[in-house]
Amino acid sequence: MSFQRVPGLVSVVITVYNKLPYLAECLNSLLDQTYGSWELILVDDASTDGSYEFVMNWLNGNEPLLREGKGIYAIRLPRNAGYAGAITAGMYLAKGEYIAIQDADDLSHPERLARQVRYLKNNPHLELLGTNYEVFEDGHPERRMPVYWLKYGEQIGKVYAAGGHCICHGTAMFRGTVFDRIGGHTRRIEGAEDYEFIAKIIHAGAKNVDNLREVLYYHRKHQKQRSRNYFGKSQKEQGHDA
Repeated sequence: MSFQRVPGLVSVVITVYNKLPYLAECLNSLLDQTYGSWELILVDDASTDGSYEFVMNWLNGNEPLLREGKGIYAIRLPRNAGYAGAITAGMYLAKGEYIAIQDADDLSHPERLARQVRYLKNNPHLELLGTNYEVFEDGHPERRMPVYWLKYGEQIGKVYAAGGHCICHGTAMFRGTVFDRIGGHTRRIEGAEDYEFIAKIIHAGAKNVDNLREVLYYHRKHQKQRSRNYFGKSQKEQGHDA
């Protein structure tokens, strides 16, 4: 029996590894989405700071959503699989026509899912769509700063062909059939799993991705970001993705 995706459904995949201080704001930003047809798949990558326990309590506190049929699932991996393993596990569980990525320490604009779905519906040739975003220091969400490294339209394929990066991974929404066709993230380039995944999609067609110019995502700067383990100062802080 072939796998059938649910039309119009957005499967939001979040991976969590020791992100306890940021989870409430992240999850609440998803509850505020104006787009109604979404499910949340949260994969805890064997956190040790109480992140998983917090999520379970959060789910219990939002029980009415579950009664309304909203799919919110929390999975705890039995051991740490790393970012590529955790996010790919979540994508295997996603049943939506669209899959959206959300970083556990960032926030989404209430219109994010609605506007990305609308754009993908109106542009059937696109397989992945990112958005513009702003950066803020932890504790100061009101002081958001713009970024200038993103590209749009045909410029995107040229950047990736030259080995560059110009789509913020946390903003990405792509068609579930893309995952069915090429799979998810790999461990081939440690610390740059996000770059490799997007580049893999673009390789299949240089004009099949785009960015929305609207700011629909907010990236939080803090000392425990995963990218700091590989690049020191976060690339998003320097005007590049993390």
